Amino acid sequence: MIYVLLAGGGALGAVCRYSVGVAMMKLFPHPKIPVAMLVVNLLGSFGLGLFYGKMFGLVSLPAYDSMLFLSLGVGFFGAFTTFSTFSVESYHLWRDKKWMALLLYISISIIGSILAFFGGFLLFA
Repeated sequence: MIYVLLAGGGALGAVCRYSVGVAMMKLFPHPKIPVAMLVVNLLGSFGLGLFYGKMFGLVSLPAYDSMLFLSLGVGFFGAFTTFSTFSVESYHLWRDKKWMALLLYISISIIGSILAFFGGFLLFA
């Protein structure tokens, strides 16, 4: 049953990631930094923070024992956000010697995702 929940959450997360990515590419067809995955990763981090804060708050419970967390936290948000695409896009900026865009993309992605998670978490914790 765990694998079914993970697969279902993951499938939904992947479809949502693709949909948001396509929408962002239409809004920003020629961005200086990869806006589509940046938005996806920031939204996903914020959403996971909201979910985790609502589900667990400040109580230290084993999240991986929860079927809901496995389905949504690991499955959906794990598939919605994407570190591998962030890595590829960072490589492309590096390869093309777009140093300022690379620094901006990495900084906003990493710091922004952490802050987005904490922001979402604190709304419900």
